Amino acid sequence: MGTETDSATGGSEATPDGVRAGVAIHGTGNCPVVAASNAHDGPITGVNWTHAGGTHTEEFRASDPDAVDEADSVPAAESVVDLGSERVYRYDRPRDGTCACRVIEELDCPIADARAEDGVLLLTLHLPDLERLRDIVSALDGVVDRVEVRYLVHGAARGDAASDRTLVDRGRLTDRQCEVLRTAYRMGYFERPRDANASAVADALDIAPSTFAEHLAAAQRKLLEETLAAD
Repeated sequence: MGTETDSATGGSEATPDGVRAGVAIHGTGNCPVVAASNAHDGPITGVNWTHAGGTHTEEFRASDPDAVDEADSVPAAESVVDLGSERVYRYDRPRDGTCACRVIEELDCPIADARAEDGVLLLTLHLPDLERLRDIVSALDGVVDRVEVRYLVHGAARGDAASDRTLVDRGRLTDRQCEVLRTAYRMGYFERPRDANASAVADALDIAPSTFAEHLAAAQRKLLEETLAAD
């Protein structure tokens, strides 16, 4: 199992107060929600669960009801709440087998957020230190194919409450969105005054200005979600 890690480090010698980690887990195998994300156009979010006796009850949110209804990987998933732009689904299954989330929970590590996108399980974890993250990665060895640590955010160093060190999860951006941001930045689109307008950047990318605006808006929204969620 491979592991990729990026970390946020600072110049202070004080000990960081905890770690917020975003991990992408590839090859979960027996996770119904992850399997369903392959058939779903967009991420499956709001994943949470509870255990009662030998039953595992799980909920998730999805914006494409047809994909959920047609997904054999989520047996007997029922719509619980219609939120307009998306629906909340719930399903039960026996609490058997080994899953990545249970492995993490057994290490006394609550999962702060869980979602699935394109067959990848994406988790947010709040941990006391990097050693606990290493324990999680080690425990998942043999259970999943690969664990990718997409970002780490260290808490404010003790004695330095103003410290705010954050890394953004660029893995949430598509290749095209990264290209649009990179080109716009390189050409000075974000400067004030701008060195290049939207038409110039769109021409460099060989796309229409409206397409450039769509990619840029989508990328900025994802980056803002990631940055604000770290607060």
